[in-house]
Amino acid sequence: MTKRYISIWFRHLLTDWYIRKHPDAGDSPLVFSTQQRGRQLIHATSRKAENTGIYCGMAVADAKAIYPHLVITPYPPDQEHHLLTALGQWCIRYSPVVSIDLPDGLLIDASGCTHLWGGEHNYLAEITLKLSAYGYDVRAAMADTIGTAWAVARYGNDATIIPGGLERKALRPLPPAALRLDDTLLTKLQQLGFHKIEDFIHLPINALKRRFGQAFILRLKQALGGEREDILPLGIPSVYEERLSSLDPIKTAKAITIAITRLLDVICFKLQQEGKGIRTATLTCYRIDDQVVQISIGTNGASNNTTHLLKLFELKIPSLAPGPGIDLFILQALLVEDVISEQEKIWSATGSADNNITKLLDRIESKIGSGSIQRYQPAEHYWPELSIQPFTAPNDHQQVNAPRPDKLLPQPLPIEVTAPIPDYPPMLFRFMGQLHEIKKADGPERIEREWWLEDGAHRDYYIVEDAAGRRYWIFRLGHYAVSQTQWFIHGFFA
Repeated sequence: MTKRYISIWFRHLLTDWYIRKHPDAGDSPLVFSTQQRGRQLIHATSRKAENTGIYCGMAVADAKAIYPHLVITPYPPDQEHHLLTALGQWCIRYSPVVSIDLPDGLLIDASGCTHLWGGEHNYLAEITLKLSAYGYDVRAAMADTIGTAWAVARYGNDATIIPGGLERKALRPLPPAALRLDDTLLTKLQQLGFHKIEDFIHLPINALKRRFGQAFILRLKQALGGEREDILPLGIPSVYEERLSSLDPIKTAKAITIAITRLLDVICFKLQQEGKGIRTATLTCYRIDDQVVQISIGTNGASNNTTHLLKLFELKIPSLAPGPGIDLFILQALLVEDVISEQEKIWSATGSADNNITKLLDRIESKIGSGSIQRYQPAEHYWPELSIQPFTAPNDHQQVNAPRPDKLLPQPLPIEVTAPIPDYPPMLFRFMGQLHEIKKADGPERIEREWWLEDGAHRDYYIVEDAAGRRYWIFRLGHYAVSQTQWFIHGFFA
């Protein structure tokens, strides 16, 4: 695939932003000022200020002499970076690879994106018209190289889309500054009478290198496509990402479901080919009013089953606000894992392992909130409240075979117990003011304290059943003592 890049130049970035926030400020020439070496200098100008002869770097006193009613605003440090980052995030709707180009531009990798808007002309026009509608004075150009797109956007005249292979022709009438050279090189070129790129572009590379250095040759080769140039995107694009645009704004839940289905079909097919499945996925929807809404899903096990994943998204669609309509959907599989395929049982009626429990947990978690369901595994501790831990990775520790309650209290609670003789199950116990008469009991099961970690008494556990048929897990701490015996309740059986 041939690479295509777009360079966007915001001619009056700071002042356009300020006028957007303060519409009344656009009636008069506006500048941003900064202090350098004790002098107030112009840092940025509006179009009206520029037309009056005020330029960047001019002293504020001289500017006021030209236009006494000049609106002067202090320059907020690093504001260009903040503005370009926000604008770049907005442009991600047009391409997953967008980079800021300080101090006043953006770079977009448009490779493979233009067909979604009906071609390069429609694509570029859509971007520039939208930015212009927001009040920004922009120029943009598209080419096979970043250097040519940058040069044409800032110094070109009419053509803004440069066909592949015509970079040299597009650069010839432009000034040397279009090659992104530093001031020292530009001064040297001007002194030698090189006022346009066509004045030296035909000269041998070795001669140019001896005269102007390697930095000059690098910029020239980058613009002509002889040297690779990469951009640093604002966000790393997901490996598994699909886009779906719509000519007509989508508002209904049924239409949104159809869009999600199409995206899932493509992504799941790729994942199936690679033996992988989705663990977390996010659907980003770009509305025609330039608002962005998202919904996300998560699974308890890697899945590339379109039907199952669609059901999870369908549970979230009611929370999605389409507003006046959605014109672009982006589905990203942010976390994928290998799908572990269990061996099919020849004698099984279904022919494959049943994973309905995993699907059920996914749907429950989608309804009650992500992270509401926790999976636990055995931990290497004797004490019951310490013997489980959140699941991270399979371990070799085996769970005990003795019965354990369905509900285990985080910490044992004290109870009052009546027992006939030492080491016999209790006859009565009182818990939270209620007296329970014990009809059946099993035990004791002795669980020792981990002496290599801490000192203390052991526990003797009993499973007891009261007259109402309710079963409890209680224990006596340490050996029996007439006046100091302590009993606790630790869990409840179903």
